[in-house]
Amino acid sequence: ACRYLFNGTRVPYTVVLLVIGIFLGSLEYGTKHNLGKLGHGIRIWNGINPDLLLAVFLPVLLFESSFSMDVHQIKRCMGQMVLLAGPGVLISTFCLGALIKLTFPYNWDWKTSLLLGGLLGATDPVAVVALLKELGASKKMTTLIDGESLMNDGVSVVVFQLFFKMVMGHNSDWGSIIKFLVQNSFGAVGIGLAFGIASVFWLKFIFNDTVAQITVTLSASYFAYYTAQEWAGVSGILTVMILGMFFAAFARTAFKGDSHQSLHHFWEMAAYIANTLVFMLSGVIIAESVLSGQTISYKGNSWSFLFLLYLYVQLSRCVVVGVLYPLLCRSGYGLDWKESIILTWSGLRGAVSLSLALSVKQSSGNSYLSSDTGTRFLFLTGGIVFLTLVVNGSTTQLLLHLLRMDTLTATKKRILEYTKFEMMKTALKAFENLGDDEELGSADWPTVIRHISSLKDLEGRQVNPHDGYEAGSLDPTNIMDIRIRFLNGVQAAYWEMLDDGRITQCTANVLMQSVDEALDLVSTSSLSDWRGLEPRVHFPNYYKFLQSKIIPHKLVTHLIVERLESACYISSAFLRAHRIARQQLHIFLGNSNIASTVINESEVEGEEAKQFLEDVRDSFPQVLSVLKTRQVTHYVLNHLNGYIKNLEKVGLLEGKEVSHLHDVVQSDLKKLLRHPPSLKLPNVDDLITSNPLLKDRSSFRSLAIGETDA
Repeated sequence: ACRYLFNGTRVPYTVVLLVIGIFLGSLEYGTKHNLGKLGHGIRIWNGINPDLLLAVFLPVLLFESSFSMDVHQIKRCMGQMVLLAGPGVLISTFCLGALIKLTFPYNWDWKTSLLLGGLLGATDPVAVVALLKELGASKKMTTLIDGESLMNDGVSVVVFQLFFKMVMGHNSDWGSIIKFLVQNSFGAVGIGLAFGIASVFWLKFIFNDTVAQITVTLSASYFAYYTAQEWAGVSGILTVMILGMFFAAFARTAFKGDSHQSLHHFWEMAAYIANTLVFMLSGVIIAESVLSGQTISYKGNSWSFLFLLYLYVQLSRCVVVGVLYPLLCRSGYGLDWKESIILTWSGLRGAVSLSLALSVKQSSGNSYLSSDTGTRFLFLTGGIVFLTLVVNGSTTQLLLHLLRMDTLTATKKRILEYTKFEMMKTALKAFENLGDDEELGSADWPTVIRHISSLKDLEGRQVNPHDGYEAGSLDPTNIMDIRIRFLNGVQAAYWEMLDDGRITQCTANVLMQSVDEALDLVSTSSLSDWRGLEPRVHFPNYYKFLQSKIIPHKLVTHLIVERLESACYISSAFLRAHRIARQQLHIFLGNSNIASTVINESEVEGEEAKQFLEDVRDSFPQVLSVLKTRQVTHYVLNHLNGYIKNLEKVGLLEGKEVSHLHDVVQSDLKKLLRHPPSLKLPNVDDLITSNPLLKDRSSFRSLAIGETDA
C-alpha cells in the first residue's frame, strides 16, 4: 500500500516504512494499548540479536547492490571510493569523537567518544542504495555514492570493532591495532575472492538451470558472510562486497537470456523484501530506544543533544568531502560542486548503525560500559538514523531539482519529441493491421487516440532533432549524445549475440569492456571501441618463425589456430554489432548530418577488422569455416527450442512430449558448448594421396601453415 500510495511523490518508500515502524513501536512501548499478537510479534523482533539481524539481511542487500554495479565505472571511481572509505571514515570518526568528547556532558573517555564517532561516521549502503534507486540519480553519481557507501560501511565496522575492543579493555598498542586492521581488510578481500572464484567456476558446469544458478549466487553470499564474520573474524561486509563485485566482473555473462532476467528479478525482489523488513524493524527499534532514552535524560536535554549530534554528523560529512575535494576532483570521473553537495547530503545512516548500537547496549552493564551508556548509544543512534532518513532522504530529490541535476538536456528533449512522432507512425501502422477484421468490423481511430495519452498534444510537423547542423559545424553535445546511443546499441547487439551463441562468454566480456572504455571518450574523440580490441586481433608474433621452420602440424594448430579463433570471434562480432547499430541509427534518424557522421566513424572503425578477417581467409580459411559451423549449429538448436515451445503454446504438444524433446535438444546444446567442433588439419599421407602436387615436402609445409602460394 505504501509503495502504491507514495509512488511519484518526493517521499521515499523507505522513509514511509521507517515512520510506520516508529508508529507501531510507539503504540507497543509508549502507550497502554495492548496490541495482542501483533504487539507480541513486535517485541520478539525488537529483541533480535544484532549479529543475527546483520547476518540475515546484509548478505542479500550488499550482494544485490554490488552485483548490479557497473564494473567499468567501479574501476574508474575506485580511487574516489577508497579516499572516502579510508581517510574519509577516519576523518569523520575523529571529528565526531572530538566534538562528542568536548561538548557532551556524559563524562565519556576518548575511547568511548571515538566508539560512537566510528559507529556514526560512515554512510549506510542499505539506506543510500534504496534512496538512489528510487530517485533515479545519474549512473555515475549512483556508482560513486553506492560504491563509497559499501566500502565506507565495511571500513567503519572494522573501525568500530577496533574501538569496541579498546573500550572493553583489550590490548590497544599500535602493533595490535595495525595487525587487527590488516587482518580484517586483507582477510575479507581474500575470502571474498576465494568464494567468487569457486562460485564462478561452479557456474561453468551448470547449463540452462536457472534455479541452480540463482541458488549458487544466494548461498555464496550467505556462506561468504558467515565464514568471514563468524569463523575468520574479519569483516563480512567487505567480504560480500568483494564477492558481488567479482561476480559483476566475471560472471555477468554466465547468465543468458531468460536466466539473466530471472536472476535480475530474483535479486530485485529479495532486496525489496529485505529493505522492507529492515526499515520497519529499524522504526520499531528507534521508537523503543527513544522512549527508553527519556528515562536517562540529562537535565531534560536528551533531545537537544540529539539534534546537536545531528548537526555534528552533517558537519563531519562536510569536512570529509571538503578536505578530500581537491583529490576527488582529480581522480575517476572527477567531481563538480553540485555533485559534492549531493555527496555530502546523501550520507544517510540506517540498519547497520542501529545493529552496532544494539550490540553496544547488549554488551553494556559492566565495569567498562555502564547500562546508561549503552542506552544512550542506542537512543542517539536511533535518533540520527531517523533524522538522516527523514530529513536528508526526503529532501534529496528536492535538492537534485534545485541544482537542476534531474532536468533533461535540450538534446534529450528534442529526441523525446521526435520519438513521440515516431510512436504516432507506429500506432497508425498498428491501427491499419488491427483496425478492421471480419468478425467485429472497424474501430474508431479518434477514440483510440483519446485513450493513448502519450500521443496527445503533438503539434506542428515532425522535425529531426539533429537537422539544421552543417557537416562542419556539428554541436559537440549532440554528437556526443548520438555516439553514446550508438555504443549502447553496439553493446545491446553483443548481448543478443551472446544469447544466440554467436560469441563465447570470454569474448563477450572483452567486447563489453571495449564499449565501456569507448563511452568514456565520446566527448573528446570519435568512436574508439576498436582501440581496446586491437591488441587482441592480430597474427601471433611467432607466425613468421613458424613459416620458416619445419613444425609439426598439431603444434601449428595449437599455437596459431586457437589464437586466431578468439581474434576472429572478436572481429566478426564487432563488425556485426556495428552493422546492426548503424541500421538502427539510420532507421531512427534518417540521413541527418549528425547520424551520417557517426555512421562514417563506425565504418572507419571496422576497416581493420575487415582486413584481419580477409587475411585469415587467405591464410587459414578452415578457421572461419569452423567458427561459422559452431554458430550455425548453436543457432539451429536454439531455433528448435523455440519451435518446441511454440508447439506447446498452440496446444499441439503436451507436457511429457515437450519435456522429452526439450531434453534432447538441451543435451545437444550442452555437448556443443563443452565439446565444440574443432579444426583438424589434414595429415601428410592424406594430403599427398589426394593431391600429387604436394609430394614436394616444402610445398606441403607451406600449405600446412597456411601459405597460399602452394
